[in-house]
Amino acid sequence: MNIKKFLFNKISVLKFFSFYLSLCMTSLSIASLTMWPVWNSYAEPFPGAQVEELLDWAQQHNPELAASRAEAEAIAQRIDVASALPDPTLRAQSMDINNPNNTTNRTIYYTLMQAVPFWGKRGLRRELAEAESAQAQGLNFETWADLASKIKINFAQYYLLHHSTKITQEMLALLNNLERIAQTRYATGLAVQQDVLRAQIELTQLQREQVMLNAEHHHVIARLNTLLRRPPAAPLAGPQRLRVIPDKTHQVQAKLEQRLQLTNPQLFAVEAQLIAAEKNYELVLRNRYPDFVFGVMPVQKGGQITEWGVMAEFNIPLQQGSRRAQERSASAELNAARSRKEALATQLIGDLAEQVLSLKAAQRTENLASNSLLPQAEATLQAALAGYQTGKVDFATLLDAQRQLLQAKLDVLNAQVAAQTNLAQIEKLLGEEL
Repeated sequence: MNIKKFLFNKISVLKFFSFYLSLCMTSLSIASLTMWPVWNSYAEPFPGAQVEELLDWAQQHNPELAASRAEAEAIAQRIDVASALPDPTLRAQSMDINNPNNTTNRTIYYTLMQAVPFWGKRGLRRELAEAESAQAQGLNFETWADLASKIKINFAQYYLLHHSTKITQEMLALLNNLERIAQTRYATGLAVQQDVLRAQIELTQLQREQVMLNAEHHHVIARLNTLLRRPPAAPLAGPQRLRVIPDKTHQVQAKLEQRLQLTNPQLFAVEAQLIAAEKNYELVLRNRYPDFVFGVMPVQKGGQITEWGVMAEFNIPLQQGSRRAQERSASAELNAARSRKEALATQLIGDLAEQVLSLKAAQRTENLASNSLLPQAEATLQAALAGYQTGKVDFATLLDAQRQLLQAKLDVLNAQVAAQTNLAQIEKLLGEEL
């Protein structure tokens, strides 16, 4: 009876797992059919093999960049409006409309008036609008620089996770081989069972790392797709290569600082804001002088114009208290803009120096890891493997050599990605490609 009960329980468990497997396959089929329109909307080849493809895609599809571009265009259209004269005014009046018998000789007075600001105000208003347009354009450049930097950094992370997964798979294959060697030696009495258990534990830990890498791999794909205005699960091509770091990053620090002063989008926008503050201050000072209204006054009697007159009027700037307050306000805004530009330039120069030093450190680290650490780790593993097979080295030493090789490969990859991240930050500060 115990054997029958045991067999019955085994059969029940098998039936349950068979039903669960069929249910999972059905759900997977439904999910595949549901996702098909999304995946099918992006015909191969998918973008993502190179970061340049993603940058081109973002230029065309990113909504934040499109909104910033449209706002800059809208503000640019205000330049002509700012310097235009106001529309003229036509006034017509009749003084004897209460006399119904005098319709043929009724007198109508016309006045055609044009407001004209004091000399120089129109030019200052146009220059102020141009400065505001330049500021909006600088913000548009800043939006693109920030977006491009995010894409470059996330692509570097995408490259890191993609190739880290490949390295982990290689290490898994190596560990499987080491486990077979340990099992063979244990079966022949040349090794202890502890060696096999250690290999299996190492395999489990590496498989856990692979699961975490796969999860983060999907996360970075979702982040890239969000920046590109694509569905989070939309496929990307596997990253093929990182960008070549140009030699210009080794320029003298002073040269890079000069480039930053000329091309940084934030400084460009702040400089435009400073110019706008200067023009606004000059315009407020011009409000001390009156504006004018000129007019022509034809007089119609009956059916013909019988008289002509001219007129001129101007406002009298008597409210000096309010004007002085406006001048003080404009002066304070101008001083604030100057201080803001100086503070921003100091901060950006410091950030640039930090990123350049970090880039050089990452390149030196990559050089050491590639040319020294990695060959040494490979040689150590080969020696440890040969020594273990002959009984001269224990299995713990062999596992340590395997870990050193894995860490050396990851160190090379991490250094490459760190250099790419620093390069992206430098280009964001400069506002242009190196």
